Amino acid sequence: MKKESHNKVNGFPELMTRSELVRFLRIPEVSKTSNFDNVVDNLQRMHDLPCIHICKQPLYPLIAVRRWIEDKLAKEQK
Repeated sequence: MKKESHNKVNGFPELMTRSELVRFLRIPEVSKTSNFDNVVDNLQRMHDLPCIHICKQPLYPLIAVRRWIEDKLAKEQK
C-alpha cells in the first residue's frame, strides 16, 4: 500500500498536530514552561487559536494559524 504524502508549506503540513504547532510557533524557544500543552491550551482558550477536531484529535490548519498570527500582529501594532 502506498503511503500518502501530505501537502507541506515550509516543512509544515496543512493540518498540524499539536507537536507540529508547538514547533511552528517556536514555543520551546519563547516559553519557560516545560509543559507546552498548557501554552497551546491557553492560546486556544484565551486568544482564539484556531483548531478543529478530527476523530477527537485536535488539528491546527496552517492557513488559519498564519491568519491568526497576522491578526494578532495587526492588533499589537495599533
